[in-house]
Amino acid sequence: MLVALLIFLLACAILGYRIISSVPSLLHTPLMSGMNALSGITVLGAIAVFATVDSGIVRFLSGTALFMAMINVVGGFWVTDRMLKMFNTSGRRKGE
Repeated sequence: MLVALLIFLLACAILGYRIISSVPSLLHTPLMSGMNALSGITVLGAIAVFATVDSGIVRFLSGTALFMAMINVVGGFWVTDRMLKMFNTSGRRKGE
């Protein structure tokens, strides 16, 4: 079971990397913005479920969903920031 889970996670990571690297740079930022909005909705839903249930397994699953959605939101903002820095002509943004 543990080996199958490890293979699944590794395959997801490799497949995710391949899919993201094949997206053209021109489309990456708008797609990431949309994904951040969806992940924000997931975060709110997971918080609502986590706060209102008493079942241990549901709390665990909603906590896991919250954690994974927050990773997606933070990663999305990080990638979007890197993409926007590529289009900055002076190399630094205003205010830095």
